[in-house]
Amino acid sequence: MTGNWMSIIPFLLVIPIAIYTRQVLAALIIGLLVGSYLVSPSLLGGIQTMLTYVVEALIDENNIRILVFLYAFSGLVGVIKYSGGIKGFVETASEKITTKKQALVLTYISTIGTFSAPTFRFVTIAPIMKALLTKVKMSTKELGFVIETTATPIIVLIPIATAFVGYMVSVIQISVENEGSQQDPYSLFIQSIPFNFFAIVIIFLGIYLSFFHPSHTDAPTQINEKDVNEEQDDWHNCHPAVAKELPTKPWNLLIPIILVISLTLFLTWWDGQETGSNFFQAFIRADVLQAMVVALIITVFISIVMLLFQKFKLSDIINSFIVGGNELMSVIVLLTIVWGLSSVTDDLGFSSFITAHTGWIPHAFITPLLFLFGATISYFIGSAWGTWGILMPLGVSLSFAADVSLPLVIGAVFASGSFGAFASPLSDDTVTIAKILGLSVIDYAKFKLKPALIAASITTVLYAVVPFMMEWLMS
Repeated sequence: MTGNWMSIIPFLLVIPIAIYTRQVLAALIIGLLVGSYLVSPSLLGGIQTMLTYVVEALIDENNIRILVFLYAFSGLVGVIKYSGGIKGFVETASEKITTKKQALVLTYISTIGTFSAPTFRFVTIAPIMKALLTKVKMSTKELGFVIETTATPIIVLIPIATAFVGYMVSVIQISVENEGSQQDPYSLFIQSIPFNFFAIVIIFLGIYLSFFHPSHTDAPTQINEKDVNEEQDDWHNCHPAVAKELPTKPWNLLIPIILVISLTLFLTWWDGQETGSNFFQAFIRADVLQAMVVALIITVFISIVMLLFQKFKLSDIINSFIVGGNELMSVIVLLTIVWGLSSVTDDLGFSSFITAHTGWIPHAFITPLLFLFGATISYFIGSAWGTWGILMPLGVSLSFAADVSLPLVIGAVFASGSFGAFASPLSDDTVTIAKILGLSVIDYAKFKLKPALIAASITTVLYAVVPFMMEWLMS
């Protein structure tokens, strides 16, 4: 369909509705419904068309694999929680860590084994740090800031075995396909990682605050000596994953994590080497999503067998898997609607419209403006995933229309969502860490807004400068 102004109506509705209601899914559904009625303007035509878009999205082979990965991954985390893996890790680490330096070093090193999802990071590290708060010379807000810089900002930069990677690759895929491009979405994701400047900058700010910045408190956090034991017991109540009634089995966390990472790497290489590629080319040419799904399923089966040998009931294991998987159903529904919305705007001629009406924007301004626009959206809706789903089609269309580096633009979109996940008082990250550490959500969000804005300012400058540097290097 030839591009016309109606193709932008769904986005003109989705963004303000999401910001006003703070309900990303509702906004996306409204956008999909309106777009469907623009395609089929009859009483029942819009509803029938919307259903068609959703069904077509769900029967796509790659899309199904992404949904299986997301559900199974969340289910595995549920099994790890139920079997005491997270609690066991926290108990063991908290007994051996006695100083601020040890605690901070553990916070960074533990990323190796707990980078799968932000909440996973929070419930393994925050209780340890909370238990040691009487010995750590920093305020609770500073502690929360340091922990958060090792969660989403790091996870969005990791290309395998995270809860994010399937979704991130998927939004790239639907966006480049709408432009008629056959570029591999996973390769584009890999290429975009160095351009997620916000995540990189905020990580370095976290390291600076952790090890080189003088604390706001010159003495340990003020807690009465008689309350120390009670305070150290309190962390068991900060999250269900570390509840007192759970068993203490750290290997039920470590073994599944080691397995899923090792198997993903091995199966990725195995798939790629069958094409006759050398060791490094194998990782580039492999079907990475397929390898991650298979590695995850094998890990789930091995974990279930391992727990059965530990005398856990099969019915309880399966129930914990289902409960864990269901926690991500809202994300699965969100992704399905994003797929449908992308298809309907493509049929309305969104890409053609962007190509025809964005030539007046100086190319050097596109990436920094896209980041600032996305950061504003993500701050007010509090959702990185929602921002990526809304903004990626626009960013990719602008990249093709203005001949701006596609990995750079994709990195800017991911960076904008990362800003909201980190800085917004509405984000799951902010709410979860504040709850675990016993902080006021609003006060904590205000505290970290200043460093987040500093990082965002540096990021904006980088997006303005890097295109010139890239042109200079290529000339």
